[in-house]
Amino acid sequence: MTRLSVNINKIATLRNSRGGQNPDLVKMALDAEAFGAEGITVHPRPDERHIRYADVRALKPLLTTEFNIEGNPREEKFMQLVLETQPAQVTLVPDALGQLTSNHGWDTVAHQAYLRETIAQFKAAGIRVSIFVDPDETMVEAAAQTGTDRIELYTESYATGFATGQKKQAILPFQKAAKTALELGLGINAGHDLSLDNLAYFAQNIPGLLEVSIGHALICDALYLGFENTIQLYRRQLQPSANSHS
Repeated sequence: MTRLSVNINKIATLRNSRGGQNPDLVKMALDAEAFGAEGITVHPRPDERHIRYADVRALKPLLTTEFNIEGNPREEKFMQLVLETQPAQVTLVPDALGQLTSNHGWDTVAHQAYLRETIAQFKAAGIRVSIFVDPDETMVEAAAQTGTDRIELYTESYATGFATGQKKQAILPFQKAAKTALELGLGINAGHDLSLDNLAYFAQNIPGLLEVSIGHALICDALYLGFENTIQLYRRQLQPSANSHS
Protein backbone atom coordinates (compact mmCIF):
# COMPACT_ATOMS: atom_id res chain seq x y z
CA MET A 1 0.00 0.00 0.00
CA THR A 2 1.12 3.56 -0.68
CA ARG A 3 2.86 5.21 2.28
CA LEU A 4 1.76 8.56 3.71
CA SER A 5 4.53 11.02 4.53
CA VAL A 6 3.25 14.09 6.39
CA ASN A 7 4.89 17.38 5.42
CA ILE A 8 5.15 19.50 8.57
CA ASN A 9 6.21 22.80 6.96
CA LYS A 10 2.89 24.49 7.77
CA ILE A 11 3.28 23.61 11.45
CA ALA A 12 6.62 25.41 11.39
CA THR A 13 5.00 28.39 9.63
CA LEU A 14 2.46 28.71 12.45
CA ARG A 15 5.16 28.46 15.10
CA ASN A 16 7.35 31.04 13.41
CA SER A 17 4.49 33.54 13.09
CA ARG A 18 4.67 34.21 16.83
CA GLY A 19 8.15 33.07 17.77
CA GLY A 20 8.77 30.60 20.56
CA GLN A 21 7.96 26.91 20.31
CA ASN A 22 4.17 26.80 20.08
CA PRO A 23 3.20 24.57 18.39
CA ASP A 24 6.08 22.29 19.28
CA LEU A 25 7.29 21.07 15.88
CA VAL A 26 9.19 18.05 17.17
CA LYS A 27 6.28 16.90 19.34
CA MET A 28 3.85 17.25 16.46
CA ALA A 29 6.13 15.25 14.18
CA LEU A 30 6.36 12.48 16.77
CA ASP A 31 2.59 12.65 17.29
CA ALA A 32 2.07 12.35 13.53
CA GLU A 33 4.08 9.14 13.58
CA ALA A 34 2.10 7.86 16.57
CA PHE A 35 -1.14 8.70 14.76
CA GLY A 36 -0.16 6.61 11.73
CA ALA A 37 2.07 8.69 9.47
CA GLU A 38 4.59 6.43 7.75
CA GLY A 39 7.05 9.22 7.10
CA ILE A 40 7.82 12.84 7.92
CA THR A 41 8.73 15.34 5.20
CA VAL A 42 10.39 18.73 5.65
CA HIS A 43 11.40 21.30 3.06
CA PRO A 44 13.91 23.75 4.58
CA ARG A 45 14.42 26.82 2.41
CA PRO A 46 17.39 29.20 2.59
CA ASP A 47 15.36 31.92 4.34
CA GLU A 48 14.15 29.38 6.96
CA ARG A 49 10.68 30.92 6.80
CA HIS A 50 9.15 27.67 8.01
CA ILE A 51 11.42 24.67 8.63
CA ARG A 52 14.76 25.74 10.08
CA TYR A 53 17.97 23.83 9.63
CA ALA A 54 18.03 23.40 13.42
CA ASP A 55 14.63 21.67 13.18
CA VAL A 56 16.07 19.07 10.82
CA ARG A 57 18.90 18.35 13.21
CA ALA A 58 16.48 18.09 16.13
CA LEU A 59 14.11 15.74 14.31
CA LYS A 60 16.57 13.26 12.85
CA PRO A 61 17.55 11.33 16.02
CA LEU A 62 13.96 11.15 17.29
CA LEU A 63 11.88 10.07 14.30
CA THR A 64 11.01 6.40 13.98
CA THR A 65 9.59 6.42 10.43
CA GLU A 66 11.17 7.49 7.15
CA PHE A 67 12.58 11.00 7.17
CA ASN A 68 12.37 12.80 3.81
CA ILE A 69 14.16 16.12 3.28
CA GLU A 70 13.14 18.17 0.22
CA GLY A 71 15.03 21.07 -1.27
CA ASN A 72 17.24 22.51 -3.96
CA PRO A 73 20.71 20.96 -3.86
CA ARG A 74 22.18 24.06 -5.54
CA GLU A 75 22.07 25.59 -2.06
CA GLU A 76 25.34 24.50 -0.47
CA LYS A 77 23.88 24.62 3.05
CA PHE A 78 21.15 22.23 1.94
CA MET A 79 23.67 19.76 0.58
CA GLN A 80 25.65 19.93 3.79
CA LEU A 81 22.54 19.52 5.94
CA VAL A 82 21.37 16.40 4.12
CA LEU A 83 24.80 14.77 4.14
CA GLU A 84 25.15 15.58 7.84
CA THR A 85 21.72 14.34 8.98
CA GLN A 86 21.50 11.28 6.70
CA PRO A 87 17.73 11.03 6.12
CA ALA A 88 16.19 7.95 4.57
CA GLN A 89 15.39 9.99 1.46
CA VAL A 90 16.29 13.31 -0.12
CA THR A 91 13.90 14.78 -2.69
CA LEU A 92 15.54 17.23 -5.08
CA VAL A 93 13.31 20.17 -6.04
CA PRO A 94 14.31 22.95 -8.49
CA ASP A 95 13.00 25.85 -6.39
CA ALA A 96 14.25 29.37 -7.00
CA LEU A 97 15.45 31.49 -4.10
CA GLY A 98 12.44 32.96 -2.28
CA GLN A 99 9.91 30.81 -4.16
CA LEU A 100 6.55 30.59 -2.38
CA THR A 101 5.98 26.93 -3.15
CA SER A 102 7.29 24.35 -5.60
CA ASN A 103 5.61 24.81 -8.99
CA HIS A 104 7.53 22.75 -11.53
CA GLY A 105 9.72 19.71 -11.87
CA TRP A 106 13.30 19.40 -13.08
CA ASP A 107 14.22 19.65 -16.72
CA THR A 108 16.07 16.37 -16.49
CA VAL A 109 17.42 16.75 -20.02
CA ALA A 110 18.96 20.19 -19.61
CA HIS A 111 20.25 19.46 -16.09
CA GLN A 112 21.27 15.86 -16.75
CA ALA A 113 24.97 16.23 -15.91
CA TYR A 114 24.33 18.31 -12.79
CA LEU A 115 21.72 15.90 -11.45
CA ARG A 116 23.90 12.88 -12.13
CA GLU A 117 26.80 14.39 -10.21
CA THR A 118 24.64 15.55 -7.30
CA ILE A 119 22.71 12.32 -6.97
CA ALA A 120 25.94 10.35 -6.91
CA GLN A 121 27.06 12.28 -3.82
CA PHE A 122 23.87 11.45 -1.91
CA LYS A 123 23.85 7.81 -2.98
CA ALA A 124 27.49 7.42 -1.96
CA ALA A 125 26.33 8.48 1.52
CA GLY A 126 23.64 5.79 1.52
CA ILE A 127 20.71 8.19 1.05
CA ARG A 128 17.85 7.25 -1.27
CA VAL A 129 17.22 9.94 -3.88
CA SER A 130 13.98 11.11 -5.47
CA ILE A 131 13.71 13.96 -7.97
CA PHE A 132 10.68 16.18 -8.56
CA VAL A 133 9.39 15.87 -12.14
CA ASP A 134 6.40 16.93 -14.20
CA PRO A 135 4.24 14.14 -15.69
CA ASP A 136 6.21 14.11 -18.92
CA GLU A 137 7.54 10.86 -20.32
CA THR A 138 10.63 12.54 -21.77
CA MET A 139 11.52 13.98 -18.36
CA VAL A 140 10.98 10.59 -16.74
CA GLU A 141 13.20 8.88 -19.30
CA ALA A 142 15.97 11.41 -18.71
CA ALA A 143 15.49 11.10 -14.96
CA ALA A 144 16.31 7.41 -15.19
CA GLN A 145 19.70 8.32 -16.64
CA THR A 146 20.64 10.47 -13.63
CA GLY A 147 20.99 7.52 -11.26
CA THR A 148 18.03 8.56 -9.10
CA ASP A 149 16.16 5.86 -7.21
CA ARG A 150 12.74 7.46 -7.52
CA ILE A 151 10.82 10.30 -9.09
CA GLU A 152 8.20 12.41 -7.35
CA LEU A 153 5.39 13.33 -9.71
CA TYR A 154 4.32 16.96 -9.34
CA THR A 155 0.54 16.66 -9.02
CA GLU A 156 -0.82 20.22 -9.17
CA SER A 157 -2.24 19.79 -12.68
CA TYR A 158 -4.02 16.62 -11.57
CA ALA A 159 -5.54 18.38 -8.55
CA THR A 160 -6.69 21.27 -10.72
CA GLY A 161 -8.27 18.97 -13.28
CA PHE A 162 -9.95 16.87 -10.60
CA ALA A 163 -11.48 19.98 -9.02
CA THR A 164 -13.00 21.03 -12.35
CA GLY A 165 -14.55 17.62 -13.03
CA GLN A 166 -11.90 16.49 -15.52
CA LYS A 167 -10.30 13.75 -13.43
CA LYS A 168 -9.96 11.18 -16.22
CA GLN A 169 -8.20 13.61 -18.53
CA ALA A 170 -6.11 15.03 -15.70
CA ILE A 171 -4.72 11.69 -14.60
CA LEU A 172 -3.75 10.41 -18.05
CA PRO A 173 -0.30 12.09 -18.19
CA PHE A 174 0.47 10.72 -14.73
CA GLN A 175 -0.49 7.18 -15.75
CA LYS A 176 1.78 7.41 -18.78
CA ALA A 177 4.63 8.85 -16.73
CA ALA A 178 4.21 6.15 -14.09
CA LYS A 179 4.19 3.39 -16.71
CA THR A 180 7.42 4.76 -18.17
CA ALA A 181 9.00 5.02 -14.72
CA LEU A 182 8.15 1.43 -13.87
CA GLU A 183 9.53 0.20 -17.19
CA LEU A 184 12.79 2.01 -16.40
CA GLY A 185 13.02 0.64 -12.87
CA LEU A 186 12.22 3.89 -11.04
CA GLY A 187 10.20 4.09 -7.83
CA ILE A 188 7.26 6.49 -7.87
CA ASN A 189 6.35 9.12 -5.27
CA ALA A 190 3.87 11.97 -5.71
CA GLY A 191 2.93 15.24 -4.10
CA HIS A 192 1.49 18.77 -4.32
CA ASP A 193 -2.18 19.69 -3.76
CA LEU A 194 -3.22 16.13 -3.01
CA SER A 195 -6.18 16.16 -0.61
CA LEU A 196 -8.95 14.08 0.94
CA ASP A 197 -11.03 14.84 -2.15
CA ASN A 198 -8.62 13.70 -4.85
CA LEU A 199 -6.16 11.32 -3.19
CA ALA A 200 -8.04 8.02 -3.47
CA TYR A 201 -8.66 8.35 -7.20
CA PHE A 202 -5.02 9.21 -7.82
CA ALA A 203 -3.67 6.36 -5.70
CA GLN A 204 -5.98 3.79 -7.27
CA ASN A 205 -5.07 4.80 -10.81
CA ILE A 206 -1.30 5.20 -10.61
CA PRO A 207 0.51 1.86 -10.79
CA GLY A 208 3.44 1.36 -8.46
CA LEU A 209 2.79 4.44 -6.30
CA LEU A 210 5.09 4.02 -3.29
CA GLU A 211 4.62 7.25 -1.33
CA VAL A 212 2.69 10.50 -1.22
CA SER A 213 3.93 13.57 0.63
CA ILE A 214 1.09 15.80 1.84
CA GLY A 215 1.28 18.93 3.96
CA HIS A 216 -0.91 21.95 3.24
CA ALA A 217 -4.26 20.21 2.73
CA LEU A 218 -3.66 17.78 5.58
CA ILE A 219 -2.81 20.51 8.09
CA CYS A 220 -5.82 22.56 6.94
CA ASP A 221 -8.10 19.55 7.40
CA ALA A 222 -6.64 18.96 10.84
CA LEU A 223 -7.93 22.36 11.98
CA TYR A 224 -11.47 21.03 11.53
CA LEU A 225 -11.10 17.31 11.98
CA GLY A 226 -8.26 16.95 14.48
CA PHE A 227 -4.68 15.87 13.76
CA GLU A 228 -4.99 12.18 14.61
CA ASN A 229 -8.32 11.75 12.83
CA THR A 230 -7.05 13.55 9.73
CA ILE A 231 -3.99 11.34 9.40
CA GLN A 232 -6.21 8.26 9.68
CA LEU A 233 -8.57 9.65 7.06
CA TYR A 234 -5.70 10.24 4.64
CA ARG A 235 -4.32 6.77 5.22
CA ARG A 236 -7.78 5.37 4.53
CA GLN A 237 -7.78 7.06 1.10
CA LEU A 238 -4.66 5.08 0.24
CA GLN A 239 -6.21 1.70 0.93
CA PRO A 240 -7.03 -0.40 -2.14
CA SER A 241 -10.74 -0.39 -1.29
CA ALA A 242 -10.96 3.40 -0.97
CA ASN A 243 -12.56 3.85 -4.38
CA SER A 244 -12.92 2.21 -7.75
CA HIS A 245 -10.80 2.88 -10.79
CA SER A 246 -13.66 4.61 -12.58
